[in-house]
Amino acid sequence: MSPVAIDDAPIPVHERTIALVGLMGVGKSTVGRRLAKRLGLPFADGDIEIEAAAAMTVSEIFAQLGEAEFRAGEARVLKRLLHAPRMVLATGGGAVLNPETRAELKARAVTVWMRADLETVASRVQRRDTRPLLRGRDPLEALRAMAEVRYPFYACADVVVDVASGAHAEAVECIVRALEAYWAEAVV
Repeated sequence: MSPVAIDDAPIPVHERTIALVGLMGVGKSTVGRRLAKRLGLPFADGDIEIEAAAAMTVSEIFAQLGEAEFRAGEARVLKRLLHAPRMVLATGGGAVLNPETRAELKARAVTVWMRADLETVASRVQRRDTRPLLRGRDPLEALRAMAEVRYPFYACADVVVDVASGAHAEAVECIVRALEAYWAEAVV
């Protein structure tokens, strides 16, 4: 029998990274920073890490290299982050589209779907013009199309928390309570 590599050993759920998933605009980055502080963990924002790795903004990556190259870079960066010490990780809304990323999330993280109604999310994303997938499109219609594809993947998250239009502090406390309940029931 061959020895098991440390990277292949199962990670107990209490020691896994907490990965926030959900559509753009639900507050993964803002809530994630506060959640990390509340839990005494480091925080990483997938999009910021991708920008640092590429030395380009997300918008520049989309414009110059296209979505496919952005997704490939996103998968590499998230794999690196998921193999780093435990943290709170805000993933990009489309990260779950990659099967390898989904497998890494399943094996190395406790995933939290931050769910909010599409009208609330649409009103939030209209505030800034930094989202390439919304350029030249009606935000609500674009989000509906994304939700149709992505919600089945988000629904596989370990924990689902409705964050709607409440305060960020409220969302943090809801996530903490949901994680505590999940950890109390977890076997591995």
